[in-house]
Amino acid sequence: ISEDYGGCGVGFEFSALIADIFYRRGVGAVAGGGIGVHSGIVAHYILNMGREAQKASYLPKMATGEYVGAIGMTEPGAGSDLKNIKTSAKKNDGGYLINGSKIFISNGQHCDIIILACKTDPAAGARGVSLFLVETDTKGFVRGSKLEKLGMHCQDTSELFFEDMFVPDEALLGPLNGGFIAMMQELPRERMLLAVGAQAACEGMLDITLEYVKERNAFGKRIADFQNTRFKLAELATKIRVQKAFVDQGILLLAEGKLDAATASMAKLHTTELQGVVADECLQLFGGYGYMTEYRIAREYADARAQRIYGGTSEIMKEIISRELIK
Repeated sequence: ISEDYGGCGVGFEFSALIADIFYRRGVGAVAGGGIGVHSGIVAHYILNMGREAQKASYLPKMATGEYVGAIGMTEPGAGSDLKNIKTSAKKNDGGYLINGSKIFISNGQHCDIIILACKTDPAAGARGVSLFLVETDTKGFVRGSKLEKLGMHCQDTSELFFEDMFVPDEALLGPLNGGFIAMMQELPRERMLLAVGAQAACEGMLDITLEYVKERNAFGKRIADFQNTRFKLAELATKIRVQKAFVDQGILLLAEGKLDAATASMAKLHTTELQGVVADECLQLFGGYGYMTEYRIAREYADARAQRIYGGTSEIMKEIISRELIK
């Protein structure tokens, strides 16, 4: 958030640093699903697309934490297929009536404002999607229950409902029917943020595993002294270090405004897939203790699984990359 609206005026590098700190310490859900959604995604949408009145109204409150932001894209019947969302916004006197539901919404239980993707022209496909800024105390906004997840327990995920919820014309964020294009433009930033987090998680898991195998003994020697352990760690360390160079390049490209969708997708695909591998291999070196939830590596294992799903599944990342290659 820029200084004009009460923020620090820093760039993406600062968001990347915050993500790195949290993911590296095993609480990535705070940065990826909580702070990241609030300041790295929602605030960025408003800053880039909002009218001056919208920026002045919401960004200062988001900067202080008075308002928590969320973004509502995913629906029970539409995950990666955003052009086929069903939540509708029908023109009504002086505004729109919104009906529908969203699911798997980060910050859903405590958000004060949400960017909502709605169909404003059902016959137009991707060209019929618009974004709205909705305050959650609006009549017709209903919070569902907090969803119970496999991992990422330090961050809330919710289902949200909209029942004849009226929003004024001023709630429209960006151009009418321009929401899909806006989401496609913003998603590379979100995916790069997830890639940064996945990289930091890999480094953090390797660190705690190195510490553990140096202390744990079996068959009269340290776990670290077995050749299999050393070779596994050598392989992981090499993959993680090589990957870091690509992630750092992506951060610089984004900061310079040069990051394209395919490169961001490559970063998310590779880092989150490796995060799953690192979690599995490191947990194995912890043995039975690694399966106990009191151990951080067990929580990392569960948390890592979601990384290949939200923000665009691994399969969608491959589609984006391959389209760029063969166009």
